[in-house]
Amino acid sequence: MDTQVLALVLPLIGWATHYGVLSRRLAAARRDSLTGLLTRANWNARAERMVRRHRDAVVLLVDLDDFKSLNDTYGHAAGDAALTTAAARLAEWCGRHGVAGRLGGDEFVAVVSRPPLSLGLADLVRELNRPFRHAGRTLPLAASVGSCRLADLPVRALPDALAAADAAMYAVKGSAGRRGRHPVSH
Repeated sequence: MDTQVLALVLPLIGWATHYGVLSRRLAAARRDSLTGLLTRANWNARAERMVRRHRDAVVLLVDLDDFKSLNDTYGHAAGDAALTTAAARLAEWCGRHGVAGRLGGDEFVAVVSRPPLSLGLADLVRELNRPFRHAGRTLPLAASVGSCRLADLPVRALPDALAAADAAMYAVKGSAGRRGRHPVSH
């Protein structure tokens, strides 16, 4: 190969390789490494767009109940399995009309442009409170879910919807026998 051509091609190969590495790192930074859900920052950006476009969107906050106890009793691998199971169930419920994210720890968030017709919020709660299999054992999974319909707010704003969903979630957490309860909506 001609040395002049080689001198031109080598930097291009280097830049292409660098671009590929950066693209993969950026994509990885947008997704939670354990659950595959969007990270908080990326979810917020996507959710803001959905809030602007869909007046009837619903924002959800999900918090796993008794997660520390599950983690302490069955080990961190079981805790990770609980997180990935809850994430998969939430993402499946959102389907193509929504987006789910992991806020951190055992907290998840979602926004759907319209709740799935075949699965309502009560169905999601049942799924998030259904036991899961890990290492040959059936382990408990429990979650509290709070929701907020954007149409119920005086001003459609994601921070307000998140605050209302958070209050609804804590109302569920504070109620006796919270597992399997229908989510409160504000």
